[in-house]
Amino acid sequence: MLSVDEIMTRDPHTLGPDDTLVDAAQLMREHNIRHIPIVDAEGGVVGLVSHRDVLAASDSTLLRSDAIGDSDAGKEQYVALSSVMSTPVETTDDHASLLGAAITLRQHRMGCLPITSDGKLVGIISDSDFLEVAIVLLEQIEEGEPEEID
Repeated sequence: MLSVDEIMTRDPHTLGPDDTLVDAAQLMREHNIRHIPIVDAEGGVVGLVSHRDVLAASDSTLLRSDAIGDSDAGKEQYVALSSVMSTPVETTDDHASLLGAAITLRQHRMGCLPITSDGKLVGIISDSDFLEVAIVLLEQIEEGEPEEID
């Protein structure tokens, strides 16, 4: 049985619930990531922020600001992630099966799954990781097929 710890990204980039939308956008941009686990001081997962969450919250903040004539367009820098993060967060153990994690992602229509060990975040697995696995498997299948002879 393949387990999630074989393909997960270890020690993912994280933020805390008091960090801001600007912090999340900057982290995503700098590291080319789409999901940020939000962790407490002990390393437990308390929320999840996706690129889509950041864009939606930024858009709504800017629209509200424009609609009421506020001049502080930088208002989003003060929006805490605790107000936009998804919670509760589905997680799985680092020894869980890869198939089980894939099924969880599909059933819950999630883009990623934080991986924990003893209640603390140790990794993250995303739909992109499963796409990489699929590519490797498809390449292996194609290599094993006999070539057609005309």
